[in-house]
Amino acid sequence: MPAASALAERRFWLVKSEPDAFSWQQQVANGTEPWTGVRNAQAASFLRAMRRGDRAFFYHSNVGKEIVGVVEVAREAYPDPTEAVPEGRAPRWVCTDMRAVGPMPRPVPLSAIKAEPALAEIGLIRQSRLSVMPISPEHWALLCRMGGWEG
Repeated sequence: MPAASALAERRFWLVKSEPDAFSWQQQVANGTEPWTGVRNAQAASFLRAMRRGDRAFFYHSNVGKEIVGVVEVAREAYPDPTEAVPEGRAPRWVCTDMRAVGPMPRPVPLSAIKAEPALAEIGLIRQSRLSVMPISPEHWALLCRMGGWEG
């Protein structure tokens, strides 16, 4: 558990995964898992900005299209072991380790997110192809209420 000062500075994120490639159920079964395979510069910069104890919504993309759980950053950015790095070149991509915290009591579908005017500016709507994105504390609180999350 992070110290009280770390909780006050906690940041919030949303990470997306295609459930047929890596699902919430797999995250829960594995407990802590490297969040690998991010190959977009902006999304990778968000991974680099994550700090231990930050929280993220786990979003099923393509199939389901809904927030299904909450994860916590267990390890800050390090070189992504799935990247094929040519000899003599430094790794470009990073990953973080994510720990399952718990399922959303009520999954929050994309349709409900789009229907909520207060969420019109979140990355999930504005940059729908981005796989890692920040979530403001206000939007985090609203999405938690929509999903019945009290953690």
